[in-house]
Amino acid sequence: MHRSRLLPRSAPAIAAVAALVLMLGSAAAADDTPSQVIDALAGQVLTTLRDKSLTSEQRRSSIEETVYRHIDFETLSRLVMARNWRKLSDAQKDEFMASFKKHLSATYGENIDNYRNEKVEVLSERKEKKGDVTVKSKIVRGGSESILVDYRLRRKDSAWRIIDVVIEGVSLVANFRSQFQEIISDGGVDRLLKLLRDKNLEAPKF
Repeated sequence: MHRSRLLPRSAPAIAAVAALVLMLGSAAAADDTPSQVIDALAGQVLTTLRDKSLTSEQRRSSIEETVYRHIDFETLSRLVMARNWRKLSDAQKDEFMASFKKHLSATYGENIDNYRNEKVEVLSERKEKKGDVTVKSKIVRGGSESILVDYRLRRKDSAWRIIDVVIEGVSLVANFRSQFQEIISDGGVDRLLKLLRDKNLEAPKF
């Protein structure tokens, strides 16, 4: 049965692998560079994806246990909501962040079994405004063109944390911002929060 979703399924399953690098990680040392952070995250994700002893449920559980600690979801949420963020009450902000986390995990978690021995190569890093750093990488697929993935990181609490992922020029933040703004324009923040709740209830259980 087809399920509608806020975020359309990426055409190649490898986009989910890129997103899983965003969503699955281990604590980085305070003196790690942004490139080292991404390289370590990629290594851990690929190790998990290659582990045939793990079930889909175990992989998903691993994502959910780590994502909350290693992504700056408050900044990510502020960037996604843009000017609407200031309009939210504290309770609405908390609900949005919790629902958004679940939606990302459910959306990308659907594709964890589609991994086909892809590899991640960190290419370079570039300084951005506000002290951010973009780490450029590519996902190498056997017999197919590589997928370019950029990670934007910002230093918070003495560690580099991811605040956006850009896959083949498409920003996760910009993509959600556009979708959420359209929903809010039609029915306000309450409609967005309800839609996120409903989508999370529809999400497949692993």
